[in-house]
Amino acid sequence: MKRVERLLTDERERIGSITAPDGLEERLRHALARTPDKRKRSRAPKLTVAAMALALLVSTVGYNYEGFAYYGQRILGFDEVMTGTLKELNAAGLGQTVNRHAILQDGTELIVSGVIADANQIILYYALRNPEGINERTQQFFRLSRLTGFWTNSFADWGTTTMNDEQTELVGTVSFESVSPFAKKLTLHFSEQTEDHRVIEGSLTFPYHPDEAIQAQIRQSLKKEIAVDQGTITFGSITATPLSTVIKGTWNVNDLDRIRLPFDGIELIANGKSVLMEGSGFEHSMKGKRFELRYDALPKELESLQLAVREFPGYEKLAEKVSLKLVSPTETISLAGRELWIRDVKTNGKSAEITLATDVDVLLDGVSLETTLGTTELRTTIGQKEKKREDGRILKERTLLFDSTGQPEYLQIQGIHYKKTYDKFVEIPLD
Repeated sequence: MKRVERLLTDERERIGSITAPDGLEERLRHALARTPDKRKRSRAPKLTVAAMALALLVSTVGYNYEGFAYYGQRILGFDEVMTGTLKELNAAGLGQTVNRHAILQDGTELIVSGVIADANQIILYYALRNPEGINERTQQFFRLSRLTGFWTNSFADWGTTTMNDEQTELVGTVSFESVSPFAKKLTLHFSEQTEDHRVIEGSLTFPYHPDEAIQAQIRQSLKKEIAVDQGTITFGSITATPLSTVIKGTWNVNDLDRIRLPFDGIELIANGKSVLMEGSGFEHSMKGKRFELRYDALPKELESLQLAVREFPGYEKLAEKVSLKLVSPTETISLAGRELWIRDVKTNGKSAEITLATDVDVLLDGVSLETTLGTTELRTTIGQKEKKREDGRILKERTLLFDSTGQPEYLQIQGIHYKKTYDKFVEIPLD
């Protein structure tokens, strides 16, 4: 029974460190076919580019396909929300003009200006315009959720927006999962909130020309396996276009989600230089345990290509007894090469509280408290928060609660989950 309670306590600490990915609510709502969710979400920035996020990967049926032509039009008016490769491709005229309109319930006009698509994604360019001003409710709650069409049900992955000074025009881009090469029409689904807080949905259909998608430069199987502390990760395939590079694979690793963003330590190296990672995600579903890594486009002249597993979740068994008799909030305690600080030790006649700090990627396993009255399992963890030090390092502080009236003597730790350095490499052939 104690083991079950310990596992539940560890799980509470892990869950407390997880941030739900953007778009997850939308995916679940459509999957379960429930009524629209009325829960508020955070307000979007008005004058700056909004935050990007790669949502949880829930893939639909896909087909290997390469287009044989490029789009021939430049999408105008979106320079502020384009950067890097995307901006270069648009300047080269690799876009398809759409110019379809819809009117929202408050009179704001939604304009879908165009799209750029490749084998990895489809990026949609849109604007909201209202000469009387885009109200705060629309700014907060309007969202573009997915694209549907023939064999297509593609959810939004990331997006950027910017608002003009007069608050009358918002322009943005949204990236969706790749669509079927057989879809000749696509329907954009969006939602908005009314004054009485109801969520209503709308749609807008536009023509799509799949035969004009940006063709893939590299599309090949990898089947490369890397061993890590608690299992293996397998790199399955790479698809590279002038717009993006996507690595897909599978994982079989215990306790993978104990560490946030477990795949962010995997680097793609082209011609000896790191390629910018744009996002990562993983899933465990009926379709299996899969992950996807998204990077910027590869160099035009490609001489070498490899993947480097720089960091990945690791685990180390311990048998540590940390003394609590003479602790200092600034004293460093070493655990498997990582640092631990005991900030405070308190008793209140009913329970004991141990406040500690670690790096944000550290999760303690099998924690118990040895007191003058015996050993007590961890009951729960509270007050978890991140604090930034003057040197820029971010630490995670939390308080451990134990049901004991005895005087704390030792903190016992059986293991540690953390981001471990591996530096393992996978060569990707270019033949």
